[in-house]
Amino acid sequence: MVEDPYTSFTLLLEEYHKALSFQKSGVEEPSFISKNVTVGKNIYRGAFSYIGNDVKIGDHVKIYPHVFIGDNVSIGDNTILHANVKLYSGTKVGNDCVIHSGTVIGSDGFGFAPQEDGSYKTIPQLGNVIIEDNVAIGANTVIDCATLFGDSTIIRQGVKLDNLIQIAHNVEIGKNTVIAAQSGVSGSSKVGENNLIAGQVGIAGHLVIANHTSIGAQAGISKSIRDEGQRLIGYPAFDLKEYFKSYAVFKRLPDLNDRLRELERKIAQLNGSLESQIEKMEEGDQ
Repeated sequence: MVEDPYTSFTLLLEEYHKALSFQKSGVEEPSFISKNVTVGKNIYRGAFSYIGNDVKIGDHVKIYPHVFIGDNVSIGDNTILHANVKLYSGTKVGNDCVIHSGTVIGSDGFGFAPQEDGSYKTIPQLGNVIIEDNVAIGANTVIDCATLFGDSTIIRQGVKLDNLIQIAHNVEIGKNTVIAAQSGVSGSSKVGENNLIAGQVGIAGHLVIANHTSIGAQAGISKSIRDEGQRLIGYPAFDLKEYFKSYAVFKRLPDLNDRLRELERKIAQLNGSLESQIEKMEEGDQ
């Protein structure tokens, strides 16, 4: 007997998955590795993978086919890069990370300066991305690099990102935060620790999200959340309990509208009857 069957079951599957994921080793050809690359023991490099200059790769790293690793990238021990992952130059990935197919890390942030003629001038994006230990990133997720040299977009330890997520430039995601698919975090926002962010959530730029915040699906966050432990939903997002109270009223709006129209009709009838009585009284006085 175990105290937590779900966690125990997860641990068993995790060990089985590791056995499958880490059974590959050696180098498949054709593949390319550049100069001044430091490679740990027992790594796997799949066919058509590319490794740039001055890259550091830890022990037991698995690099699947068609992975691109740019210059000055570092990858910690026991990390898995699935097929077609792209790590732009300067990206730092920690230990025990899993990055799934099609994910792009370190691409340019969305920075464009409007010009007088209505066009836009591209602002060079010179920073990097740091992925700390024990991070999982789903397929086709994109994490943009920071704007300025020396700055970083940071994904802290233990973060779990689903598929199809956009993390913009200079964002920081606090440790052990979980974000579900099709969510987006705009530039320079700071998301706290141990947050639960459901699918299709949008977080505007330059905001702060407190620790232990829970945000329901399709919520829109347009201002900072300073108090810890809040549960929010809706657009603009507000307290979950208040949302359901409001939703209970919203569902009754058609019925309430019918009742209001009936009351208006009755009031109009009463007004008509009252006016008629007043006219009769006035005629009697004459």
